[in-house]
Amino acid sequence: MNLFRICNFEIWISKFVVEKLAEKIGVKFNNIELLQQALTHRSYLNEHRDYKLDHNERLEFLGDAVLELVVTEYLYENFPNPEGELTNWRAALVNGEMLAKISKRIGVEEYLLMSRGETKDTGKARQYLLANAFESITGAIYLDQKEKGYEAAKKFIMKNVVVELPNIIENKLYMDPKSRFQEVAQEKAGITPSYRVLEEAGPDHDKKFIVGIYLADELIAKGEGSSKQEAQRNSAAAALDVKGW
Repeated sequence: MNLFRICNFEIWISKFVVEKLAEKIGVKFNNIELLQQALTHRSYLNEHRDYKLDHNERLEFLGDAVLELVVTEYLYENFPNPEGELTNWRAALVNGEMLAKISKRIGVEEYLLMSRGETKDTGKARQYLLANAFESITGAIYLDQKEKGYEAAKKFIMKNVVVELPNIIENKLYMDPKSRFQEVAQEKAGITPSYRVLEEAGPDHDKKFIVGIYLADELIAKGEGSSKQEAQRNSAAAALDVKGW
């Protein structure tokens, strides 16, 4: 079997597998290759030079715009709140952490096409990849469903993203971790949290900070970041988990 036939066979297998994801998300694609492309990370092409599809970055660009429009339209039509609040709610719905969580929930991770190196990445790197894939899938749905593309993408977004809004509002997840922890700490403990730099390392262009968050003299949690502000946010997020707030 020559290389061209092997490559075509691999693409056929990939299409067959990707169709399972299409069934999961409830979209019947006219062109399943659009969904396959949405799952193709740039790094995959570096190891598969004969792969005939493009990577997913253009679909991600499109899906990001569709996602923001659908969420904005929904908030505008259903809530009379001030612009600032609506902006915060939208940000909480479409940020990378939320989209990565949704991608995992619907099983996107097992269908991603990426390099061997990328498959070993976890944490923030994997979260970023999953969030981008969700936007790419949204873009693929929009393009694939022809004149009904916006409505199909809207249905997908409503089912998977907007459904998170009640929990975001109820638990004030639209607030940044520092603000959330301070508000709850003052309410439950009557104490305003404070932050202390515990460690600082690295050259000026690549600093790493570890910051502790305290209630009075009690260390609640630690957070790491490339700036003191980022480390503070991460320590506050960790403290919310530790306290179950």
